[in-house]
Order: sequence, then C-alpha cells, then structure tokens
Amino acid sequence: MTVIALLSVAPVIEDSMAEEVAAAVDALDDHEISYETNPMGTVIEAEDIDTLLAAVGDAHKAVDADRVSTVLKIDDKRTSDQSPAEKVEAVESVLGREARKSD
Repeated sequence: MTVIALLSVAPVIEDSMAEEVAAAVDALDDHEISYETNPMGTVIEAEDIDTLLAAVGDAHKAVDADRVSTVLKIDDKRTSDQSPAEKVEAVESVLGREARKSD
C-alpha cells in the first residue's frame, strides 16, 4: 500500500517564510517516508496513513510561529501501489511528452 500526499505548511507572516518552511521540511527526515519539495508544497510518499500523519504532525509542529497554516491533500490507494513518479508518467504517456514547460 502507498499513501501519497501534498503538504503545505507555512507560518502566517508577512516576511519570508523560507526559514520556517525549511524547519517543516527538515522535520520530515525523522520519518520513514520519501518526499520532494516544490514551490507550492511537498509531495510525501509513505507506506501507510499512520506514518504519513505522524510526519505531517511533526512538520506542522516544527513551524515556530503564532499562527501556522497547514494544507494536506491525501491520496490513499488501498488496493494498489503507485508512486508519485508513476502517476506523472501515466499523464505523460497520454500527453506523449513531458508534463512540464519552462519559459
């Protein structure tokens, strides 16, 4: 079983959030998960929902701010294992090209 999620954790502040976002991402290293951070959040892959939620909880707690905003979207495929990379590859197969464009 594979659980995939998109996680966004950020302090609610006016200044740069980089330091606090980095603390949230760093907290993920304490867990048996895979992750990749992008400009809009972090994609996490875990063996099960409990492992995923423990990692998310620690990432949320790692942000030192008076107010923290956390958004979590979970894809819990209970009957098959499909990695985040395989999901992208499936879309690229239909497109017939990479699913990215740069200026």
